[in-house]
Amino acid sequence: MTIVDLSDISVEMFVTVMLFLLFIAPLVSLGILRLFQGKKKVGLSLIGGGVVVYLVFQLIMLLLN
Repeated sequence: MTIVDLSDISVEMFVTVMLFLLFIAPLVSLGILRLFQGKKKVGLSLIGGGVVVYLVFQLIMLLLN
């Protein structure tokens, strides 16, 4: 068994992964679930919310660099 060295991961990468796991992925997956349930308006708004969160994060990262 080997130990993985996590010291090479940048703060930006860590924040990106956490944002993806906490906000973007659940919004998109719930949106897809709602689409399968026939609730098109709610499903598309959840997917759109995930896209908006992603775009806002990209804008923030662009401004910080």
